[in-house]
Amino acid sequence: MTAPRLLVAGLRGGGGKTLVSVGLVSAWHNQGRVVAPFKKGPDYIDAAWLSLAAARPCRNLDLFLMSRDAVTASFTRAAAGADVSVVEGNRGLFDGADAGGTFSSAELAKLLRIPVVLVVDCEKATRTVAAVVLGCQTLDSAVDIRCVVLNRVAGARHESVLRDAVQSECGVPVVGALPKIDGALFPERHLGLVPPQEHRGVRDALSEAANRVALHLDLDVLWEMAMTAPGVGLPSLQDAEVEDPRPRVCRVGVFRDAAFQFYYADNLEALEREGAEIVEISPLRDATLPDVDALYLGGGFPETLAAPLADNTSFRESVRRAVDAGLPVYAECGGAVYLGEKLVLGDRVFPMSAAVPAVFGMGERPQGHGYAVIEVVKPNPFYEVGERLRGHEFHYTFARTVIAENVHFAFRMHRGYGYDGRRDGLCYKNVLAAYTHVHALGVSHWAPAVVRAALEHRVGGREEETTEALVEASP
Repeated sequence: MTAPRLLVAGLRGGGGKTLVSVGLVSAWHNQGRVVAPFKKGPDYIDAAWLSLAAARPCRNLDLFLMSRDAVTASFTRAAAGADVSVVEGNRGLFDGADAGGTFSSAELAKLLRIPVVLVVDCEKATRTVAAVVLGCQTLDSAVDIRCVVLNRVAGARHESVLRDAVQSECGVPVVGALPKIDGALFPERHLGLVPPQEHRGVRDALSEAANRVALHLDLDVLWEMAMTAPGVGLPSLQDAEVEDPRPRVCRVGVFRDAAFQFYYADNLEALEREGAEIVEISPLRDATLPDVDALYLGGGFPETLAAPLADNTSFRESVRRAVDAGLPVYAECGGAVYLGEKLVLGDRVFPMSAAVPAVFGMGERPQGHGYAVIEVVKPNPFYEVGERLRGHEFHYTFARTVIAENVHFAFRMHRGYGYDGRRDGLCYKNVLAAYTHVHALGVSHWAPAVVRAALEHRVGGREEETTEALVEASP
């Protein structure tokens, strides 16, 4: 398959690749081109910006969370019908889970044979930049570094020296130079960039990013590089075709607003393919929980919006009543925090839904950050005991207290932190509240399990209806 594509990589996090990626996607979209956006790694926030820039869902590609075949199939499906695909890398080009760079952006580039645009922070450097680029070229010659973007350039003379050094020593073109800018365009905070749902000038930021990229980068050269990307062999594609969605058999509520926004597009689509109708809910605005058969609560920022979440008393109480009545709930990170009794932020205490007997707090440093490997060791509504799952976590919040009565932890941590470095997956009634996020393409039975739990709750103890509905929803 010939799929025009580029991967925008950097030397580290915060080096400018998000500005280039979002600006490039937005600029091409503004030209009327259909751009398929991707984010390497489990990041939700960069993916949200890329989704807005392209006006279509951004897919996360991660060789730790999913198999190589799943990554290839996901890329192929999403790239189909697009004029070009743009993948934003994460951290440095060769940074992975170990010294060998396992699961890095470079490994993804090699798997999908994607030409790499290397963004280099040039602040207070000249010829040394050429040495760094040359090092990247020689560390793994199988990575196709096609061109360089100079970032944080001080002026015309600085740019001229940098261009001459890189192009003469490395033999690759410099396709643009971005001047220094302040952080107002895409400001950062404790989990990375401020997400678009909370940014006060989303459209202005996208427009400015597109304008800067169009002004300072050679879009025609980049387009030609994307068009000349090599063909990709896809022997597993036929086995990975998307199935037609099954008939709607249940309603799964999903919290979607400024407080809760961390969802992989693949996860929501997996639920729909299993027969779930997705019902978007806002705990910030809605008065009560609507009629749903299960809840899927993703992560987000309950800590930054704790006051308005706490003020919506009627909604909080409706969630607690639903959980008491046996509603199945799959909660991740921020969703788990909302289910607790309270969220303590310094000397302020904010009541949450009180659906599970736990009190959460906020640390000054990340409690858990990175890939996670968990083993299911106790019964829960969604997984079988003995399973091993891969996921990701990034949280400053933590459980201050957990009332032990009628509560247990379903997961043992083999990698990662979870609740306390040893356990994750707090279980209470039909709730599973974990700090570990999973990806539906890596945990293929996750969506069927959520739908099954929803169906069992929907039809209750009526055995004949339960059997009929489960048969209809099963493969």
